[in-house]
Amino acid sequence: MQVRLAKYLAQSGVASRRKAEELISAGLVQVNGETVRELGRKVDPDRDRVTVEGQEVAPAQEPVYLLLHKPAGYVTTVRDPWGRPTVMDLVPGKYGRFRLFPAGRLDQDTTGLLLLTNDGAVAQALTHPRYRVPKVYEALVRGVPQDRALRRLRRGIRLEDGFTLPAKVDILRVEAGNATLRITVYEGRKRLIRRMCRAAGHPVLALKRVAMGPLVLGDLPAGKIRALKAAEVKKLLGIGDLPGQAKRKGAQRPGKEGS
Repeated sequence: MQVRLAKYLAQSGVASRRKAEELISAGLVQVNGETVRELGRKVDPDRDRVTVEGQEVAPAQEPVYLLLHKPAGYVTTVRDPWGRPTVMDLVPGKYGRFRLFPAGRLDQDTTGLLLLTNDGAVAQALTHPRYRVPKVYEALVRGVPQDRALRRLRRGIRLEDGFTLPAKVDILRVEAGNATLRITVYEGRKRLIRRMCRAAGHPVLALKRVAMGPLVLGDLPAGKIRALKAAEVKKLLGIGDLPGQAKRKGAQRPGKEGS
């Protein structure tokens, strides 16, 4: 059965559907040795040979969903051309045969929840603006925001790339003259929380993501990874209109929960 090339790449764990389309448009994908730039191109997984930058892309593997507590100092990418440590360096060896990638990004200095998966459809649902998946952060900021600053953050604040969507913002605690805020946003612009707080007059000193959609970081130690529980996977697959959702709901994950 033929499938669209971008879907094939996403299901094979190369990247999210949107990123796969970018790879195709950039001329980095070949089908049977021919470079393809047409987004609507279809392939037969049983007959066609698909490569990305010369690396063959095998048909889809069983889906894997890993929750990582990302520590500071790691970049959120599969490979880094400057040789910096990446989040993939933290993945246990037992998952080495799976083509995992991070769903979305966290800045190098930001810590907290990050999903690693080989399911491009799920990654797209978590990160695509269309679904407005809530992302919850705890931000230690300089000073203590007063009512006016809090209202600006909650209603939407003007940044260089436009106004932010309304956010939920609460002060969790105040220590040594600085405040820790709990901020829930529904968009994924680059360095969004840091730019919001700076624009409100309270630069971020430390930032941690504690939840994303149905996923919660909990007490998982920094640098550790665990496989999602069956109930978590079910909730994850319930986001948006994921293709093939009913079939994947019964999918099993390799290995035991936790690591």
